[in-house]
Amino acid sequence: MPFGCLALRDGRSYNSLSDVTDKYEIGQVLKAKEFCELCLVKERQTDKVYVCKKFLKKDGRKVRKAAKNEIMILKMYHCDTNLPNVLFLVATGGDVFDWILDQGNYTERDAANVIRQVLEAVAYLHSLNIVHRNLKLENLMYYRESNHNKVVLRDFYLSRFENGSITEPCGTPEYLAPEVVARHRYGRPVDCWAVGVIMYILLSGNPPFYDETEEENTDMHNRIIFCRIVAGEFEFDSPYWDEISPAAKELVCKLMEVDPMLRITAQDALLHGWIAGNGASEKNLKEGVCAQFEKNFAKAKWRVRGIYYHTQQSCTTCQVPLVTVLITLLENGTINNRITDKDSTVKIVMPNKAVVY
Repeated sequence: MPFGCLALRDGRSYNSLSDVTDKYEIGQVLKAKEFCELCLVKERQTDKVYVCKKFLKKDGRKVRKAAKNEIMILKMYHCDTNLPNVLFLVATGGDVFDWILDQGNYTERDAANVIRQVLEAVAYLHSLNIVHRNLKLENLMYYRESNHNKVVLRDFYLSRFENGSITEPCGTPEYLAPEVVARHRYGRPVDCWAVGVIMYILLSGNPPFYDETEEENTDMHNRIIFCRIVAGEFEFDSPYWDEISPAAKELVCKLMEVDPMLRITAQDALLHGWIAGNGASEKNLKEGVCAQFEKNFAKAKWRVRGIYYHTQQSCTTCQVPLVTVLITLLENGTINNRITDKDSTVKIVMPNKAVVY
């Protein structure tokens, strides 16, 4: 199992809130969602800090439906009460995006190391018939600040088992595969497309599909993006791609193949020369990539627009506001929290007593 995937060894469930509070000291609420609250908790015996996802009592049927996929995907157990609690370790290594901005030297080899780990995680998920459905640069982070060699995936809220083709469109607009945008049946290849988008961004600092008009209307912006995605209209623009190796460009094209039947799989992508061989260049890309990162991402242009695009059973479109909770676990065990309005992702990755191989 790659580092970016999780499995639960302990099958314990908590049958009441008191079962949780007996073992954990519940702290401040980090974020309130429609169906749940995220709060800091500290294990009384060890002083280890976790994030607890507490599912609210109101509208129990909706709560169970909202929680079902994520809990199943993470192989957790939840009880039959109206207040199940799921515990996560706090991942403290920071976003891959922020790490790149902080480096003095950044090469294709660095990008290949990130993409390799993402592909390993995706290949493992796909071997279990799991589709992540919301892979994006913002959902990649490092497990520990002291070790930036281990990349982990987060945000399994939209993940689901591929028991037959999936029909409901969901995800973040700029990362959606053509078959999702076109409302066709889809499956695991959508994750490979998203990895291609991430790879494109890591190598150039630019998104492959963008709105040149700077349209402020979200619906209009998405229509422009979606038309280009369905047509597969992306280019290796100069000067951003002038120094990028042919092997990298080839893999991007294979991952972002419009026809899902012809799109490379995660397992096959791991065998590509850019990942498995010496195809990745050692030339420093820091200046060009980071300049585009800051232009396209650091100013939160994408993060503000990066709404979840999700069709409910009523066939209405739900646009979810974005909020980020940045959590840093300091060496002395204290917590420093910074809450902004730029993203919807909470930096929680590992479930309680998870085993990482």
